[in-house]
Amino acid sequence: MISVFILTLNEEHNIEECLSSVEFSDDVIVLDSFSKDNTVGKAEALGAKVYQRKFDNYAAQRNHGLSLNFKYDWILMIDADERVSDELREEITEIIHLKGNSNSLYRFRRKDFFMNKWIKHSSGYPTWFGRLMKKGEVEVRREINEEYYTNGEVGFLKGHLIHYPFNKGIEYWFERHNKYSTMEAKRLLGESVCLADLKNFFHKDPMIRRKIFKSLAYKVPCRPILTFIFLYIFKLGILDGLAGFHYSLMRSIYEYQIDLKMKELKDSKLK
Repeated sequence: MISVFILTLNEEHNIEECLSSVEFSDDVIVLDSFSKDNTVGKAEALGAKVYQRKFDNYAAQRNHGLSLNFKYDWILMIDADERVSDELREEITEIIHLKGNSNSLYRFRRKDFFMNKWIKHSSGYPTWFGRLMKKGEVEVRREINEEYYTNGEVGFLKGHLIHYPFNKGIEYWFERHNKYSTMEAKRLLGESVCLADLKNFFHKDPMIRRKIFKSLAYKVPCRPILTFIFLYIFKLGILDGLAGFHYSLMRSIYEYQIDLKMKELKDSKLK
């Protein structure tokens, strides 16, 4: 069997469908950041065990959650705006029953939906996320856009999480990414890449490759404009129609926010 771990903050709009997609588990833990809506009540009514912790950053929150008293050795971690597809559920069920499995972490991809369609190209698909892990064998690092590390082997699944980042509206997306951009700017200001790190640009783990790519990308001039061109033209976001155009533009605005906030932080240190 498998345990499920979900982070929440004011997710009453999402929590029921999220929990419905993990009904295959009889051990679901919700770590709530003191929601002001009915997230906790709905989660408990649907059989989840709810704990609460004040949010400080994503890595700390997830590490705390992973240390809770889960019933099973395998933990599936999802967000409230994500759903487990039937394909992924079946694949996970097979994986956790494998004997002699040396993997302690599995990565899989998401299908992001916007304007009622899968924005396959403009979302930057495929991006791999570490979400299935053995209890006590994975550490989460980086306060925002987290990274998952393990001393064991890493596997990859074919199935997808279904992601609805706009379920709470476009206003909420901008509100959330305004906070993300602040956290990212602070983090990026303290990060650097040395020549020795560049060998990881071809690492077999996509998380490591993405980390190096991001570190280099943030040093490129006109990066927000290039982000739009990359997503809409080179990643073929144009094939996603109007949704692809809007999403590529929104992503470039997010990157612009990061750049402006990094500049503000640098200027404040010089005063």
